[in-house]
Amino acid sequence: YLAEINNIYFDFDKSNIRADAAKELDKLVDLMKNKYPELVIEIGSHTDFRGSNQYNEALAKRRAKATYEYLISQGIAPERINDYKGYGETQPAIDCERCTSKEHQLNRRSIFSVVKMN
Repeated sequence: YLAEINNIYFDFDKSNIRADAAKELDKLVDLMKNKYPELVIEIGSHTDFRGSNQYNEALAKRRAKATYEYLISQGIAPERINDYKGYGETQPAIDCERCTSKEHQLNRRSIFSVVKMN
């Protein structure tokens, strides 16, 4: 269901929704409102490896909340977002010792999972 929705990405040490992320989230809003009106999702947010585990977990939670709040602000009912979680650096997209800036960017993301589809 979400194959046409890409992950959204964040700037280093930030949790605000960037313009490119807003475009992607707007596609998700359209999908949830018009194509799959009963779709329930979960948001998982992540960080790169820079910073302490504790700091990154808190940052990931802020990213998850910002993602959630954006979707709600665009008219998605809160009950259609089952949960939003911050995973910090525990589930990297790219597990790298000496990450390039591109690899760091791919790790700083929010992803979306289908929880329920009636």
